Amino acid sequence: MSYELVEIVRGAGHPRLLVVGDLVLDRYTWADAERISQEAPVMLLREDRRESRLGGAANVANMLRGLEAEVVMCGVVGDDEDGREMRYQLEQAGIGTELVVTDRQRPTTVKTRVIGRAQHRHPHQVLRVDRESREPLGGVIAEEMVAALQQRIRTPEPESQIDAVLVSDYAKGVCTAELLAAVVALGRESGIPVIVDPAAGADYRWYRGATAITPNRTETARATGQQVVTIEDGMAAAVTLRDDLDLDTAFVTLDSDGIVLAHSQDAARHVPTRRREVYDITGAGDMVLATIGLSAAAGCDPDTMARLANTAGGLEVEKIGVVTVTRGEMIADLLGGPRSAGEKIHSRERLCELLEARRDSGQRVVLTNGCFDLLHAGHLACLEQAAAEGECLVVAVNSDDSVRGLAKGPGRPIISEDQRAAMLAGLEVVDYVVIFDEATPEALIDVIRPDVLVKGGTYAVEEIVGRELVESYGGVAKPLGLIPGLSTSEIVARIHKAERNDLRRAG
Repeated sequence: MSYELVEIVRGAGHPRLLVVGDLVLDRYTWADAERISQEAPVMLLREDRRESRLGGAANVANMLRGLEAEVVMCGVVGDDEDGREMRYQLEQAGIGTELVVTDRQRPTTVKTRVIGRAQHRHPHQVLRVDRESREPLGGVIAEEMVAALQQRIRTPEPESQIDAVLVSDYAKGVCTAELLAAVVALGRESGIPVIVDPAAGADYRWYRGATAITPNRTETARATGQQVVTIEDGMAAAVTLRDDLDLDTAFVTLDSDGIVLAHSQDAARHVPTRRREVYDITGAGDMVLATIGLSAAAGCDPDTMARLANTAGGLEVEKIGVVTVTRGEMIADLLGGPRSAGEKIHSRERLCELLEARRDSGQRVVLTNGCFDLLHAGHLACLEQAAAEGECLVVAVNSDDSVRGLAKGPGRPIISEDQRAAMLAGLEVVDYVVIFDEATPEALIDVIRPDVLVKGGTYAVEEIVGRELVESYGGVAKPLGLIPGLSTSEIVARIHKAERNDLRRAG
């Protein structure tokens, strides 16, 4: 399934999405904790640097840009310096601002965080100060925004048409019942998916009729009045949300348990995720919304949306602060995640496609080859060394016919090619296995074009078959170490000697 998801990410194109919601400017002050203040029993921090980032709905838009989507932003800023910085940052990120409205009656929402470090490491949020207005948008500003949304969504120009609408509600007054009703109606009228990330404590009736919503565990429990402790609780709550709000799909995010979804009249389903090292959960919900939006715009089914959202959300929590996740990072994560042995063995043609995706994400491909009959500690040592030369290790295995042609001795190979490939694929250090019929791997090398070609045993670098070919396009050939007495031929010879000794003793 990971390989299918990789192809979907690579082929998602550059859909155009409209993000509607509360714009937030996130300011960060990074500082080192030095001592306790003499003025009060509080920590004294020495400022190191300051930075500003797009937050709230603007962060969703920025994450979509990281995923290579075209984005138009719809929201409100104040007539202040923060509002001008918000517009500047949006434009610098390549986000359309023609639907961003200035309201002179309210400030631009700003969240200021102080990030403290002990001994120049271990950053932690110490304090947050918010500057905002939570008053619902109304009057002329609200009317202008709805009119602008209608014109934008209904545009007849193909190059400007919207593929999906994302609503990022942070309860700062933009996402009123009237505006949400207009957006949902426009989406239904135009056949455009409208996906909502609800605000904490919001009245979920405002989201009725949307294509999908993406609340987390806590928000779902509050909205439904149902406990959401187990996965089964999440599935039951997702069904409640779907049915009560007339949604196509309800996605409920369950942090380390992944996502549950209730789609159409189908039974609710659980889409698990793999465990991650969690450094900062900030922005994970925005990343999930952005990924579901991108995949919806690309025409994916809900299960695929959830799987991709798990991947992107998982990558986000592995980072400090709110940072965009790229398609390349998603592809690398999908390809590098846990896989069964059967998912590692491929034909030459399929392997080339997978390696192209690996290279697109900046990975170096390492190739080694051999018979690998009777897998032993010498093989394992060489494979570990080979894997250290790059980020993707391909093992090319001689077919049965190829082994016979190498004059390895009577009865070789002992293990069939399928079983030898399966044993290699079961090793964690091995990414892919391919079987080749030729006497040498040169034809395979010519197709795969590895960045590094390695060979274990007693070979000198000039003796490695395929070296000249690899070096001709800028690659490297390297010999690896050898564990004395650990070659398959030597092991087989010792077995035959032991058998002969046993026969003499028995005679």
